[in-house]
Amino acid sequence: MTTGQGIDRRALLAGMGVAALAGPRMALASAKAPLVLAAASLQESMTAAADAWAAKGRARPVCSFAASSALARQIAAGAAADLFVSADEPWMDDIEKRGLIVPGTRAPFLGNRLVIVAPAGTPRARPYDVFRGLGRTKLALADPDSVPAGRYAKAAIEYGGRWEVVAPQVVRAESVRAALALVERGVVPLGVVYATDAMASKRVQVMAVFSEESHPPIRYPLARLKASTSPDAEPFRRFLLSGEGKAIFRRFGFRPL
Repeated sequence: MTTGQGIDRRALLAGMGVAALAGPRMALASAKAPLVLAAASLQESMTAAADAWAAKGRARPVCSFAASSALARQIAAGAAADLFVSADEPWMDDIEKRGLIVPGTRAPFLGNRLVIVAPAGTPRARPYDVFRGLGRTKLALADPDSVPAGRYAKAAIEYGGRWEVVAPQVVRAESVRAALALVERGVVPLGVVYATDAMASKRVQVMAVFSEESHPPIRYPLARLKASTSPDAEPFRRFLLSGEGKAIFRRFGFRPL
């Protein structure tokens, strides 16, 4: 064996040793990372918050996004997660009544607005005309029977006295992001989503904004779950509620509470 070959072999063995050590370390980091169940509308902002936390040398939180209703049902069924961020109070109330959150960890977190969107490039119209026109064409909504964004939307449309006319035209989606996608693809000409969803997409434009008086306040509560096992769960919860954490969500259009 030549000297060069010996060097290559030693390098290879050294590399194998590093790989062997890296595996357990990576597994340990993953085991410490908090699992965050967050409303679908938080995809970009919560991902940015997880990145900011990891930049501090901490295990990067694992984020799972879906409709708050779906996440609450997973938690009730025994999902092993650390934090829950709902897009409304009722689903957090449900989890709390079941005794599944750590007492004293529930906190008001974020606020949002409700808007009507259309595919980018749609001719502009006066907001009043957009509202009065609801019911004349298909309208994408997160499921108004269970998903927070859909509940807010139904309340806002009922406030304007048009739900009976609009209901037959509603295209129900499993989450607010699914409703957004229907409008982005031009499958449905209008949709009701959060202002932050519209801000996150270049493929839609805001046609009108619902008054905050027309629906219950849009509030995202945050809590740590009793199933939590990550030692970083509580520190990350506190980071999200800190000025530094809330500044991240403000960049994405949320209103910290």
